[in-house]
Amino acid sequence: MNASEAGSPTRRFDGIICFGGEDWWYHNRGHYDMQMMRELSKRVPVLYVNSIGMRVPSVGEGAMFARRVLRKLKSLKRGLVRVRDGFWVASPLVAPAGVGAGLNRAALAAQVRMFARRAGITRPLVWVACPPGAEVVEKLAPVGVVYQRTDRFEAFHGVNPARIKGFDTYLKDRADLTLFCSSWLMGQEQDGCRSAEFIDHGCDYEAFVAAGLHPGSEPEDVRPIARPRIGFVGGIDSHTFDPALFVEVARRLPDAQFVLVGTCSLPEGWADLPNVRLLGKRDYEQVPGYMAAADVLIMPWNQNEWIQACNPVKLKEYLAVGRPIVSTPFPELSRFDGLVRVAADPESYSDAIRSALAEPGDPEPGRRRVSSETWASKGELALRALSRRGLEPMTPERP
Repeated sequence: MNASEAGSPTRRFDGIICFGGEDWWYHNRGHYDMQMMRELSKRVPVLYVNSIGMRVPSVGEGAMFARRVLRKLKSLKRGLVRVRDGFWVASPLVAPAGVGAGLNRAALAAQVRMFARRAGITRPLVWVACPPGAEVVEKLAPVGVVYQRTDRFEAFHGVNPARIKGFDTYLKDRADLTLFCSSWLMGQEQDGCRSAEFIDHGCDYEAFVAAGLHPGSEPEDVRPIARPRIGFVGGIDSHTFDPALFVEVARRLPDAQFVLVGTCSLPEGWADLPNVRLLGKRDYEQVPGYMAAADVLIMPWNQNEWIQACNPVKLKEYLAVGRPIVSTPFPELSRFDGLVRVAADPESYSDAIRSALAEPGDPEPGRRRVSSETWASKGELALRALSRRGLEPMTPERP
């Protein structure tokens, strides 16, 4: 039953302002908020506001501190950019998290309102994927509010947990819809939400299947690397990735080549082994090819609060590519029973990789499991969820 059928007035929005959790210009564009905005921009204009940050950068991060500052400055120079029809990306100037709060809120709200007007948005649905966006929600006069609860943001390394938890509490109470992509996390927190729904990650299914079925198109920098190849694609960060586990597993499998693709914030020399290759960040469009170039794909996660609540998008991408998968345990894997080998310590993890190499199995059950879970389908689910809460886009679907 939608709002009109229930007798409630329909609230119509003419665009979406999304406070993104990442920066469009330097993060992998496979993230939930970016993909959802890509789909929803087919219906209404979208203003994607690059991450306004949850923590103050620390000089103690060394070279990573300098890289973070430099890339943020490059992003700020872009201002407002239309990246495709109906999709705008904005880089507002804000002080680091928690600095000059009152002035910061006023300046951020003024910039976002100006960007929104230029994008043709006057009656916005405000979508918050970065919790500090909560500070300016009301200043934007939203028709409706969506809170994207895809992670336990307060458990992120370096944030002020009380500050971020305060935003989380406010948003759950204020939002017309809180979206969870982890069924475990929703089970833990939905009672604290005004209105909650589970819509998990999608997958650019066709692209990942095509790469898996045609591995001869593997990237040039991978071709010289001997097989077997054990692959990981994604951010290599201390709050998600378990370097001690990974290094010990690589040490136990000296005849395998471990190929890691993605940005790395770990200290220099953390994986100084002859069979480990760190290739760095690659564009999202290249990701399927790198996954397909592996014989086994791995997810060596930390066992912490952040991972407990996660549902990594790469799991569905791995399944669509069709390579055997080995992961450390986390609750959301229960929805993919029998499709992933699970191991928690170096010995069992190494054994699981050996087993996957010896008997990779049939990739088709995994592909069938994710075949209908495209980003287009997730966008439609989000629109239906909004409609059930009386929120409808004003403009017709664009071709």
